[in-house]
Amino acid sequence: MNRVVGAAALLLKSELVIGQAAALSRLTTQKQLSHIPAGCVLLSGRRHYRSMPTHGIGRYRHLLIEETPKKKKREKVQMKEIFEGTDHEFGVLNIQASGYDMTLVEHYAQYVHNLCNRLGVKVEESYGLPTKTQEVMRLQDQGTKMYLDAVLTVHERVVQIRSLSSTLAPILLEILQRNQPEGVNLMVKQHTEADFHSRFKARPELEGLMAQVN
Repeated sequence: MNRVVGAAALLLKSELVIGQAAALSRLTTQKQLSHIPAGCVLLSGRRHYRSMPTHGIGRYRHLLIEETPKKKKREKVQMKEIFEGTDHEFGVLNIQASGYDMTLVEHYAQYVHNLCNRLGVKVEESYGLPTKTQEVMRLQDQGTKMYLDAVLTVHERVVQIRSLSSTLAPILLEILQRNQPEGVNLMVKQHTEADFHSRFKARPELEGLMAQVN
């Protein structure tokens, strides 16, 4: 009997201790909440909203229709004022390379451009002229009629330089002539207004319509 009574007393004591601890914890939490102002939210260490289905709410950029960028109108190439030169410097010069092999002409024009940059010659621009075609006619062995034998395409590239000194000009021309490949014609001339207009392909039909409108 004594053992049973002692066990019951221990159980009562333990229940009392647990009840007192629970009451103290409630009081401490109430005191902590009383110090927090209204409108504040207690944040725990874990962010549960990361995995919730409402994550990302408020995003709207994916709903907007992407605007296609407007294409800029290509500005017309306008003729620059031609520099006539001085007593010690040449004006605007065109170094023209032409030939039937486009690869040779293009590589030689690149060589001329790089050479001018190394020698300190100012390069205004580098461009290509419209391709020209030449028809080769052949006379028959017996008869007077001629027939088309071949069609040759002439490719031309221009490297335009400015303010070439009179002392450097002969050196530059000698280097260009020594490195001139076979089948490529080289010509150096002063830039004129006619050379500027030759860059553009002629459109006789459009010119005729423009004349009618005007």
